[in-house]
Amino acid sequence: MWIEVLQSQQLFCSLFGALLVGVCGVLPLLVIPIQEGANLKHGAAARTLRILLSFAVGGLLGDVFFHLLPEAWTSEQIAYLAKNPGESIHPKSSMSTGMWVLAGILSFTVLEMALPDNEDNQEEQEHVEKQKLKEKKCEERNGNYISSMAVLSEKHLTEVNNYKNNNNNKSDLQNNVNKAHEKRVQVSGYLNLLANSIDNFMHGLAIGGGFLVSLKMGLLTTLAILVHEVPHEIGDFAILLRSGFSRWEAARAQLCTACSGLLGAAAANIFSMATFADRTSWVVPFTAGGFLHIAMVTVLPELIAERDKWESAKQMASLVSGVALIALLTYTFD
Repeated sequence: MWIEVLQSQQLFCSLFGALLVGVCGVLPLLVIPIQEGANLKHGAAARTLRILLSFAVGGLLGDVFFHLLPEAWTSEQIAYLAKNPGESIHPKSSMSTGMWVLAGILSFTVLEMALPDNEDNQEEQEHVEKQKLKEKKCEERNGNYISSMAVLSEKHLTEVNNYKNNNNNKSDLQNNVNKAHEKRVQVSGYLNLLANSIDNFMHGLAIGGGFLVSLKMGLLTTLAILVHEVPHEIGDFAILLRSGFSRWEAARAQLCTACSGLLGAAAANIFSMATFADRTSWVVPFTAGGFLHIAMVTVLPELIAERDKWESAKQMASLVSGVALIALLTYTFD
């Protein structure tokens, strides 16, 4: 009885499936063993984060080359054969996919250039504030704040006042140093959220299209995307942490990107699926280009800078594991 009810509620099932996929974005909050406030540039937390970032790079590359690009090429070839029945597939029929991949790479590059990070300015400010604090401490040791020419009572009062002023100055400088240490979210984090929002929109379309065919197809599509997304979300979470998000901020941001999945599921049910799929065929290769930029330009250079051979080996193993896992999931469920 309830199966017949669900089959008649395609929109509800589509939205629920998209929501389920979106909620898995908070799973890394329970999995990633990096505590709030940990130093993500040095120490054990930094090493753990770099291994997770390596996994993220592998997952992004696997997603691009094993999932997104094959899907884009297949869709384009099917559309070409539908418009030109009886003709063989021409290499030019796949040119638009390559063009949209390139457009995705260039678009994300332009965005990152137009919205530069504050990381360099932050490091420079930290250096200046620390230098000022060091100079103040040197002046204190040299006795520059004590007047030896005053009478005893005046000298005592002067010492007290200078001691207070000196402490206030040091406190102000220390506060400036602490403020300079406050994390600032890098543009790469927002670019990753943008790419994920587009990707989730396409997942919503796929889930909605599956439930339009049948309940079984919708459930299988949701399961396939859910299994595929779990390792992908862990990598995305690591990228957000690296970009300056706290754990809870990253989790909330992941949930916000899930809203685009709901929009995709709703769009698949409201509009004609075939027509709508044709109009959004550029989204998949464009997203692939965005993922390539994030993996190869934003994250990978930081991993290449690693000088510890053992850490480099672990990072490479993590990267290969990310690629292999996405390949296995794509082969099994797609």
